[in-house]
Amino acid sequence: MGKKEDDIIRIAKKMDKMAQKKNGSGALDLLRELKNVSMTLELLQSTRIGMSVNAIRKQSTDEEVTSLAKALIKSWKKLLDTPAGGDKSSEEKKEDEASRSSSSPAHFTATPSQDSPEPHEESNSGGRSEPRNNSPNSLITTYPQAPPTSDSVRTKCRELLSAALQAGDDYITIGADCDDLGAQIEQCIFQEHSNTDMKYKNRVRSRIANLKDVKNPNLRRNVLCGNIIPNRMARMTAEEMASDELKEMRKTLTKEAIREHQMARTSGTHTDLFSCGKCKKKKCTYTQVQTRSADEPMTTFVFCTECGNRWKFC
Repeated sequence: MGKKEDDIIRIAKKMDKMAQKKNGSGALDLLRELKNVSMTLELLQSTRIGMSVNAIRKQSTDEEVTSLAKALIKSWKKLLDTPAGGDKSSEEKKEDEASRSSSSPAHFTATPSQDSPEPHEESNSGGRSEPRNNSPNSLITTYPQAPPTSDSVRTKCRELLSAALQAGDDYITIGADCDDLGAQIEQCIFQEHSNTDMKYKNRVRSRIANLKDVKNPNLRRNVLCGNIIPNRMARMTAEEMASDELKEMRKTLTKEAIREHQMARTSGTHTDLFSCGKCKKKKCTYTQVQTRSADEPMTTFVFCTECGNRWKFC
């Protein structure tokens, strides 16, 4: 396995250089060499060859190169559905089964629902839920093909969404086609706005930023697995996409704000001795605090419970 792994890494490095220089000369020979390699899931994960092949597929204009690259990626996805080999130990088999169970994606129908599910129907709406456990034959994710577009803005947005979905290595293990998924999310956003104005661009930017957030990997993982469908991802609010940490922080700040507001309205001694200068009502509370030296009179703070006006006097 050592020599085979070294060969795959060598090919991956060459492909990465080709993709960076946007020069696909010789890519076909490298892909044919990979086709003859007996690939395993362990090799796929350790060498990350899938990312290199996918990069060549997107850069190349040669139909034979793109066709062979797609065929290789499709065949590698099937490794997720392959039972553990007889030469593996029982412990390795258990790990493989656990890996497959935890990364099982769901199938999508040909056309996504136009009705956005309510937040409580999504598991915590922001991606806290774990991927569903599906049968082994549903491990390969299939997304509806988004209609092609010649609009340069839309094309660029699709590429950026695809790159955001590839921010981690999850898509390799899960077996999701990030290009198709990114295109489908963009299509849903475009259908809502019907143009590529600033609102459309801001919506796309917020999806990209949240998918690439290193503190919120569960959102990207749930999108790749199908727990969050493209139509839902296109419509989620910033609060729904937020990480668990940020949600908890917002919840704490909200509680503190409510508590401070309640304290401001209820603390102090109720009295009708003071008349509010704004609403002229006499429903007030007051507190007295020693703000100066001990031999000076206390400062009286008054709060009108009717209009919220505040004043003080000594």
